[in-house]
Amino acid sequence: MAQSNTTVLAALIGLIAFMAVLTIAIDFFLRRRRERRVSRMDELEGHDFEFFCADLLQAQGFIDVEVTRGSGDFGVDILAEKDGVTYAVQCKRYSGPVGVEAVLRTYGGQAYYERMVGAVMTNQYFTSPAVEAAKKLHILLWDRGYMDTMIEESSPRDSRHSRST
Repeated sequence: MAQSNTTVLAALIGLIAFMAVLTIAIDFFLRRRRERRVSRMDELEGHDFEFFCADLLQAQGFIDVEVTRGSGDFGVDILAEKDGVTYAVQCKRYSGPVGVEAVLRTYGGQAYYERMVGAVMTNQYFTSPAVEAAKKLHILLWDRGYMDTMIEESSPRDSRHSRST
């Protein structure tokens, strides 16, 4: 009887160890998958990054998502709507912090396109003056951390932006 209890205990310990290793392995592979998607965002060129952001917004439930023509867009790269609220979004794929100019251009573009909300979306973070201006002008700032969360919540489909990568 004591030997069967020992056998059961050994099997239980083995099962717990297996589950721990499996959990670590799954976490490792999910983290690597997320990192590949995020680093891919950093490798995109300007207009391709805009399409990446548009796909990400669609995956988050935005509708009527439209990438603007590029030049002469009045500081707005994407027009979209969610829950009856219209958005004017500027996309900035930078290698350093995004400054106040992006906030000011978004504010102007939001007025030009007559949108309810303006937002700046970036793969980086914002300078303190940009954050201050955004607060005063009521512009949303979607930085790398926010984009990482959006990516985690929804796997953007490989679509338009995948042709150039």
